[in-house]
This record gives sequence, C-alpha cells and structure tokens, in this order.
Amino acid sequence: MPVDFNIHLPVHVHGILATVTFLDIFDILIVAVILYKIYEMLQDTRAITLVKGVLVLLVVTMACNLLQLHVISWLLQKAVTLLFVALPIVFQPELRRGLEHLGQGHFLSSAVYLDDDEARSVVNELVKAIKTLSSTKTGALLVIEREMGLNDISSTGIHIDGLITADFLLNVFIVNTPLHDGAAVIRGKRLIAAGCLLPLTENRTLSTELGTRHRAAIGLSEQCDALIVVVSEETGTISIAESGHIRRHLDTESLRQYLQPAFSTPRTGIGDFIRNWRRGKK
Repeated sequence: MPVDFNIHLPVHVHGILATVTFLDIFDILIVAVILYKIYEMLQDTRAITLVKGVLVLLVVTMACNLLQLHVISWLLQKAVTLLFVALPIVFQPELRRGLEHLGQGHFLSSAVYLDDDEARSVVNELVKAIKTLSSTKTGALLVIEREMGLNDISSTGIHIDGLITADFLLNVFIVNTPLHDGAAVIRGKRLIAAGCLLPLTENRTLSTELGTRHRAAIGLSEQCDALIVVVSEETGTISIAESGHIRRHLDTESLRQYLQPAFSTPRTGIGDFIRNWRRGKK
C-alpha cells in the first residue's frame, strides 16, 4: 500500500510558508548564530543569571497580557522598560568584551604567530623557565598575547623588547626586584614588557586559595583572549588562565600542550595568503 507523504497543513500555514524565501531562511540562521554566540560569551558568568531573570520577566509579562491582568501587565511593562535602560550599565563588562571580540577579525589582526620551529623553540624556553620557577617557588605571571593587542597592558610596565630565553625570563622574575611582582607580556618570540599591572577579577565565587596573581590572571582573561601562565609563590603550582577560567596543578607536558597553539595557530589573513602564494611560486 503506498504511503502518502503529503502533510495536510492548515491553509494559513501554507500561506505563510509560501511567502518564505531563501533570504528569510538566511536571515533566521544569522540571528540564530548571533544568539548562540551571545549565549556562548555569557555562559559561566554572573551575567547569565541576569539573562535568565530577564527572560522570566518577559514570559510573565506575556502571560499576564494573555490573561488580561491589566494592572500587573502595566507594572511589568514599566519594569521591563526601565530594565532595558539599565541593561547597558549592568552588562557593561560583557558588552565591552563582546565589542572587543568583534574587532578580532584575522583580516585586521596584529597578532604575531611563528612558524613551527620558532614556536617549538619559544615553548621549550618558556617551559624550561616555568619549570625552574615552579621548583624554586618563585612567583611569576606571564601574559601571552594572541589576536587582541595588549598595548594598554604593556604600557603599565617597563618596556623591554627582548628575545625570549629561559635564562632571560628567570632574571626578570628574580625575587625583590622591580619586575618580580608584575606581569611579563609576550608577543611572538619577544618579551615586550615586564612589571605590568593586570585588572583583578570581580568573580566572588573563586576559591580563597587563589591569591592576587591568580585573580589578576583571571581578570585579564575575562577581558581579552590572552593566555596567562601563573606560578604560585606559596606552592609552586603552575596554572593557566583563559577565557575567565583557570586550570591549576599543571605538569610540564600539560603546560606545553596549552602553550604550543598560542604561538603556532594557523592564520588566514590576507597577509598570510600573499606569503603562502609567494612560497608556492618559489
């Protein structure tokens, strides 16, 4: 017996579907991607709780309108209006971070990446220095710049611009020296500044075991895409802060796995296209 695959839909539904074009579908997909990216940016932050509260308030407002609860509807509508005025103030850190990420396109990127051999060499020097700092329980804070420029951070410290070696980094973090307590900023294979100041995180749910260095690392990672390495002065524990999260108690092999992509991530900008084309012509 043949199966009838025709779905009998109401006439008004057929009318709506008949007006849908490819551009409408494309428009919906773009909106879906934008909403997903917003959720991805806000998840695991305090802002997601506020978003849930706003959604609940909107659902309650719609329900009151359907039930014709005029007084409550009027109050909720006024509250929602005031809320949307206050949202830019409440979400100021997230809005700033979102706009900064929007400007991180590879086409406009000033990030410095290295070829595989250079990246491997820099990572080896970093791992060697961090391992020594950890064994001697010397506190250290190293910021590795990626897509987002960190000139505003490096300007708070002392300009250096030196080639990265393990011995050089160990000298930077000698205890009781002016550069020891600040952060060192790394761009490509060069240390561009040391003794830099980082913003502290406002996250109040963090463990009390985390000191100022760890909170500064998390604070900067909340505002940009940098990878921050922390060596604890009390325990010698090696930690990595990225995207507002911190991963602690890393061994040298785990540290290497985090560092390598930060220096050798493939680039797709127009400059890289031209360079690759020239290499192919040789």
